[in-house]
Amino acid sequence: MDKFLVKRTLGDRLGKSKERNLGEEQDQTGEDPAVLEGEERSSRKRPRRETAEDGVSSAGPRWRHIRAQGLDCDYTVLFGRAEADEIFQQLEKEVEYFTGLTLSPKPWIPVLERIRDRVSWVTGKTFNFVLVNRYKDGCDHIGEHRDDERELDPGSPIASVSFGACRDFFFRHKDSRGKSPAQRVEAVRLQLAHGSLLLMNPPTNTHWYHSLPVRKKILAPRVNLTFRNILLTKK
Repeated sequence: MDKFLVKRTLGDRLGKSKERNLGEEQDQTGEDPAVLEGEERSSRKRPRRETAEDGVSSAGPRWRHIRAQGLDCDYTVLFGRAEADEIFQQLEKEVEYFTGLTLSPKPWIPVLERIRDRVSWVTGKTFNFVLVNRYKDGCDHIGEHRDDERELDPGSPIASVSFGACRDFFFRHKDSRGKSPAQRVEAVRLQLAHGSLLLMNPPTNTHWYHSLPVRKKILAPRVNLTFRNILLTKK
């Protein structure tokens, strides 16, 4: 996995962390793929309005609220096709990735600030860290995991923004994993479209694992950015 990390220091206004994972193909329709399970649609603007830009309605994004036992997520297409294409190309040109286990912090660059500020505008939340993953095609994937690093603020949502290939995304309850699960909780599957935002609200990350499975028919790349809040400590 190639990685690019940027995070905030105490003296910074905002910081970010980027990591590059390999593997998603671009949605060819430009439409918002259906959430297949655990979905509740809503035209409610929550919690902030978005300005009209590149095909996104000035009335604000149309949110889908996804609920299950301990699962609380909101999904919308945040960027219209033309703007999403432009941002994707900027990410491909301007983000420097690396591989390995050690993530070296990098300063915010304008394209990342642009995405972060749009996410903050429509959610009413602020973020000081971003992890960027690049998937070169459908063979690149990530297994079931939770974003439970100890430096993350457990009370803050995680905002996942996707560009490029549309990929399947799965949630699985922690008690329904393995050959002899403690309980039967149906997995939740959705698709993350080009220009989309998935907001994972607490306590989702406590109870649910998420993954991006292999999709060999997908040949195009995908870039995913997860905006988070880290707890800053004085040194």
